Order: sequence, then C-alpha cells, then structure tokens
Amino acid sequence: MYSQQDIVQMQRKGITPEMVEQQIQSFKKGFPYMKLVKPATVGDGIIRLDCDELDSLIDVYRDFDGSRVKFVPASGAATRMFKHLYEFQTDYPVKGLDCFNDKGFNTIFTFFDRIKQFPFYDKLYNELWMQGYKMDELIESKDYLPIVNTLLGPDGLNYGNLPKALILFHKYGDIARTAMEEHLVEGAQYARDQHGNVNIHLTVSPEHIAGFEQLIERVKAYYENHYEVTLHITYSVQKPSTDTIAVDMDNNPFRNDDGSLLFRPGGHGALIENLNDLSYELVFIKNIDNVAPDHLKPLTVRYKKALAGMLLSYRGIIFKYLQDLSNQNLPIDELLAILDFTRDELCVMPPVSLNTSNAEELSTYLFNVLNRPIRVCGMVKNEGEPGGGPFWAVNPDGTTSLQVVESSQIDMNDPNSKAILDASTHFNPVDIVCSFVDFKGNKFNLLNYRDPQTGFISVKSKDGKQLKALELPGLWNGAMSNWNTIFVEVPLATFSPVKTVNDLLRDEHQPCK
Repeated sequence: MYSQQDIVQMQRKGITPEMVEQQIQSFKKGFPYMKLVKPATVGDGIIRLDCDELDSLIDVYRDFDGSRVKFVPASGAATRMFKHLYEFQTDYPVKGLDCFNDKGFNTIFTFFDRIKQFPFYDKLYNELWMQGYKMDELIESKDYLPIVNTLLGPDGLNYGNLPKALILFHKYGDIARTAMEEHLVEGAQYARDQHGNVNIHLTVSPEHIAGFEQLIERVKAYYENHYEVTLHITYSVQKPSTDTIAVDMDNNPFRNDDGSLLFRPGGHGALIENLNDLSYELVFIKNIDNVAPDHLKPLTVRYKKALAGMLLSYRGIIFKYLQDLSNQNLPIDELLAILDFTRDELCVMPPVSLNTSNAEELSTYLFNVLNRPIRVCGMVKNEGEPGGGPFWAVNPDGTTSLQVVESSQIDMNDPNSKAILDASTHFNPVDIVCSFVDFKGNKFNLLNYRDPQTGFISVKSKDGKQLKALELPGLWNGAMSNWNTIFVEVPLATFSPVKTVNDLLRDEHQPCK
C-alpha cells in the first residue's frame, strides 16, 4: 500500500506503517461511546470544601518541599477568537452597515461600540497612527476595514496569526498584559517552591517559539523582581510522531496534490507525550486562555493551593497502602479496609467478577488500582458551557470510576446517555493538579495509562475534497483515563476563558471598578 516515498515521509515524523495501519483500522471500526452510569455531583463523586478544609489543605501544600511545575498548553492559535471579525472583512464590502444589525454580545456591533475597553486598544491606535490613520476619524466615517485589517493582518498587530498567549488580555492603568504574562503572575503566586523558584512549561508551535522568547526576555526581570521569584521557562512542541493519518471517505489514505500522504495534528491528546517528558513531583495544568486579572486572582490562587494540598493528602494515604501491600501479606480485613478506601474515596467500583474473599486476588487488584498517576480536577457549576464534564463511567477493565467525558464521547441517540448528560451539574474547566511519581519515587510512563478507544473522528476538507481526521484520546479525558481521579468543586469565578475577542469585554476581564 505504501511507496518508498511514503515510508520516508513516515520515518521523518517518527511514525511506522504499523501505526498508520492501526489508525486506519480505527477509522474503519470507529470508537465506542462511553458507558455512562450517572453524572458526578456534589456528594456523589464531587467534593465540596468548606473554609476550614480549604485552610487545612493549603497548609498541607505549604509544607510540601518537592519540585513542581505549571504546565500550560499554549500552542493554540488565536484565529478562532476573531471569527466574527474575519466574517466582517468579507461581509462589509457587500452588506455595508447591515453587518451591524445584530447587536448581541459576540457581534461586530459590540466590538466597535466598546472598542476602547479592549486591552489592546492603545496598541492598535498607535499602529493605525503609524500607518497614517486616526482611529476616531475611521470610526466616524464608518471606514472600519483598516481597523480590522490592522488588528488581524501581518502588516499590523498580526493578532489573527499569533497564539493566544501573545495577545493582550488585561489592562492595568497604562500597562497591558498578555495571557502569557498572566500565567507568569499566577505561577509566582501558587507554583513557587521553598526557594522561590517558579517552573513554567509551555507547549508551543515551532513557528512561535521566537515570539515567546522575545516576550519573556522583555518582561522576565520585571516579574522576578516584583514577586521575588526566579522564573524558569521551558518549551516543547507537539511531536510529529503524534500526527495522525487522514483518510478519504472510503477510509483510504488521503493524498495531497503532490501524491504525499496527509498527516494532521492529533489534537491536545498528543500533549500527553510532552507531559510525560517532565520530571516534577507536582504538576499544575491550566489552559492558556483561562486567566483572570489581579483583583480576581486571590480566589484562584487559594483553590489551586487547596487542590495541591488535597492531592498530597490522598497521595500520602495511597503510598502508605502501596507500601503495606508490597511489603507483607495483609490479612483479609485490612485488605477490605483498603478496598473501602478505593471505593469511597477514590470512587473506583471493582468489577463484579472480583473475589473479595480471595486475599491474593484482592491484593493484586488493590495494588493495580492504587499504583497509578493521580490527579485532582477542579469542576465548576455548568452554566451552559460546551465541552466535557465529570461522570461515573464504566471502563474496559470492568471497573467503574470517575472520568472527564467530552460530549463527542456520548451517544446522543441513546435516551439513557442523553438523560445522564442532561442531569449533569458541573463542567470541566481544565483546572488540574497531578502527580505521576510512584510510591518508590519512580516516574510513571503516562503512555501506559491511556484508553486508546477514546479517540475522535471528524469530517474536514482539503483542496475541496472531504476527508476524515483522527484525534487522539483527549489530554484530560482518554489520555488520563486510567489515572486515579478526584473531583473538587471550585468557584465559577475561577473560570474565565477567552474564546472570542469580545469575551475580553466581560466584567471578569475588565479593570476593577
């Protein structure tokens, strides 16, 4: 099936024909839907903390003297942030002022009506001035295209081609900060170690590394001095070996016009490889666009520290049990006590086939359940956000456990699954603290804890032809499927994503009044 040229193309990416063949089989077979049992809710899979519990968990984290890192997926382009501006570029020459008829929040009307409130307004104003334009005159004469073109295009601010990390998100008086800088500030407040070191690891696109480095070089000393920390910034790119083959609608490899195979990025699930390359005891994970200005940060910092404290508390118990299980033949009553912990605290329901009266079988089962990477995931009340949420789900090994499930993994034609989804109360904001060091101090190989049956197939097009694309198991759902998972309710105020540019006009991204 593959020519020598195909083989060379695969080798350059670090992909084998066998890997390609497995992916093609996935296209042919498809992926099974998740078997949902019920939504995770407060008191039934989700922990709600009171003030005293928060304080005690923060104290646990304060006493931690191990290594830690803040891991930020930051390669996402900002292009989708400006979708309605790109549409405006096309529509305005044809429709004119009719483009402003819709006065909803995420519209071009609101963009121009409140343009002075954007953190990048001053920078855009100056860029237009340098090009011979005056912002006020352009708006007064309804000559809007130069403004949009300068904001998005390579001859201006180039925001349409930059990653979100390098977009100005918040304004403080005369100074504006990028999303990247807000993560530096956050990291200084909850990810510093006992010696004032702050490790931040960013996944970036190769073409944007220089932009990140230039920004860090310009601002690093300021934030180090202001927060009395030492920032250690590292980068990695999504590995070419995680790209996936595209196929035509008959599941044959899709070929470009020059005859080469078409490979596509495997989605954010590919970043499990980048995460796997890190060697820290504690890892904080948060999306690049979910940052709040300084006046709202204290709540985020407080809960981040509490999530870390909870992870350390659970990990301490797990390590003790693993040590006991590995050192001695425990009596059945002690094994049953550990089984209660896995069910009541870790929310892992054993398969019905487990013989709980057989000490050897039970001990083996418990060791396998406990000896895994662990994560504590913040969950916010669902207020209509699209995306994944917390559920109890049946796993391939027969256990039932807590899982982050994306809507694409749910069979909407199944009334029971749809009813479970409709009854869900919380949403996954990607607010995760995790540890992948085992009880002997060795690092887990995270690639061994994925569920390969949680990938996703979508229909795309290229050069006017339809194709099918394959996404790897998502970073916080299928790629972490076989981790021990703890869900904790966090305040909605700690979740302030920026999906469209107009989101920057929301109260949570505006200066404190």
